[in-house]
Amino acid sequence: MYLQILVSLFIVVILYKLFKQRQGGKLSTSSFVAWFLLWLAVLVVFWQPETTSYLANILGIGRGADLAVYLSILVIFYILFRIYVRLNKIESQITKIVRKDAIDNVKEK
Repeated sequence: MYLQILVSLFIVVILYKLFKQRQGGKLSTSSFVAWFLLWLAVLVVFWQPETTSYLANILGIGRGADLAVYLSILVIFYILFRIYVRLNKIESQITKIVRKDAIDNVKEK
């Protein structure tokens, strides 16, 4: 019971920060909705753990805990992929800026 309350408070804080980032324009609508639904699902699972067993049975997975682990791994790999793509994009942009600056400095001399 104490863990459920603690996790609920933690999720409420996260949701509050999500709303603040969305209002500040730092988070797109699609990202906001995805994160909101993810944290809402975590909240539901903590208060109604039998929902994972029900969904696991529908999907043909033995236990609800297994379903939670599988979904967590999928989400983590998706987030890692997004970070990897974003880092490559930033690296490419930095390379273009450095090249342009180097060429401009050579032209000035």
